[in-house]
Amino acid sequence: MVDERYEPETTDVVRDEGVTIAFLDGYVASFDLVTLRRMCPCATCRGLRDQREPVWPRPGSPTPLRIDDANFHGAWGLHIEWNDGHSTGIYPFESLRRWHEGGVAFPRDSGLGGVDEA
Repeated sequence: MVDERYEPETTDVVRDEGVTIAFLDGYVASFDLVTLRRMCPCATCRGLRDQREPVWPRPGSPTPLRIDDANFHGAWGLHIEWNDGHSTGIYPFESLRRWHEGGVAFPRDSGLGGVDEA
């Protein structure tokens, strides 16, 4: 059975503002661009956060930040391509909802097999 809490009904991407997701159960989560970019869930960005390095902006990062493209990754996540050339992050809908509700969306991962909160 599908858990409606994590299934998007609509996903609105405003390239120069942010992303809003309305879930099937009526819950609505909105995220601004900088917050999404800084919390990119890809391995490279997680590694930077683990080392206490900034994810964005990086040297030479374009400003303002913008989404160049966004597409569904299967039925479970949103793939975002940023104007800084970064495009490896896939944002799972379940993680985005947990994060918006105050939980940890993308926990710290040191690559050593242990997972920690960011």
